[in-house]
Amino acid sequence: MAKAKKGKKAKKATAATVQKLRVAFIGAGSRAVSAHYPSIHEMRDAEICAVAELNEERLERVTKQYRIKGAYTNYQKMIETERPDVVYAIMPPQHLYDTAATVMDMGCSLIVEKPPSITSEQTRQMAIIARRQKVVTGVTTQRRFAPVIRTGKEACEAVGPVHTAEAAFVKYTPAGAGPTYRGAVDLLTVDGIHAVDTLRYLCGGEVEAVASDVRRVGAEHQTLFLAMVRFSSGATGFLKFGYKMGRRIFSVESHSDGISFYGDPEEGGRLFTDGNVEPSKLLDAFKLSRSQKTHRAYGAFAMNRHFIDCIREGRQPETNFEDALKGMELVEEILHHAQI
Repeated sequence: MAKAKKGKKAKKATAATVQKLRVAFIGAGSRAVSAHYPSIHEMRDAEICAVAELNEERLERVTKQYRIKGAYTNYQKMIETERPDVVYAIMPPQHLYDTAATVMDMGCSLIVEKPPSITSEQTRQMAIIARRQKVVTGVTTQRRFAPVIRTGKEACEAVGPVHTAEAAFVKYTPAGAGPTYRGAVDLLTVDGIHAVDTLRYLCGGEVEAVASDVRRVGAEHQTLFLAMVRFSSGATGFLKFGYKMGRRIFSVESHSDGISFYGDPEEGGRLFTDGNVEPSKLLDAFKLSRSQKTHRAYGAFAMNRHFIDCIREGRQPETNFEDALKGMELVEEILHHAQI
């Protein structure tokens, strides 16, 4: 009997054969252009199909730079016309809620900048709308996605559970400098949320107890935020966030039994084990990301890659609105229960 002819091998699916996700942006400010536009632009399975921006100069600049066909000044018209798979709304939090609610009510999945709102109640309502509309959501708290922080935490957990962690985000501001957005949002909510989210990521579990100290140092608005947080995982976390320090630095610590990680998503990290004074391993952000581009080395690309994968697979990202609510609630615990 003659052997049956072998059928042709099916072509393996590649990024070129996968239908590209259509991504639309609301906003073309510095944060969006430095982190999110380049991340999406570099993905072979996603494309920026349109931008809505009120500033015509910004709109022209970004559409030309990234060769984006759709340019709008009305985001609702953009969504109705372009039918994107996901919308990124990158704008100050005091202007976000109505836009976010409208985008979700139009049936679009949504990614927003940190913080996701002004209050935990606003975040809760956003999460409720997302559940009702069955859309995927995400908040761009990128530090937890930074290769240095990700690798350091995983190295500690490979030995045992994290028992102690710290997230410190400190900055220098000169005398007389006013609050962000003219005081529309406190500094911990608008900026310190990065450190709060990272501390939650490092410790794991749910918040059980909070003790904090919040002060006005060198200004008429709150500039120093210190906290100790006990988590259900058994870990204790320490938060240090302030605007009246000597320089800007974002640093973390993570400790398990016999191993310690000290790191900065931008400046690198060190692992120490078994009492040795020399690090057992050095972590370089650029080597870990295999790139010299800062949006890759510092976590923005990995975060956005995670978002796009989740949109494609119909699952919620790590930093969805439900999770972001927990971060906002911790922020308010720190603000409202300060032991002064």
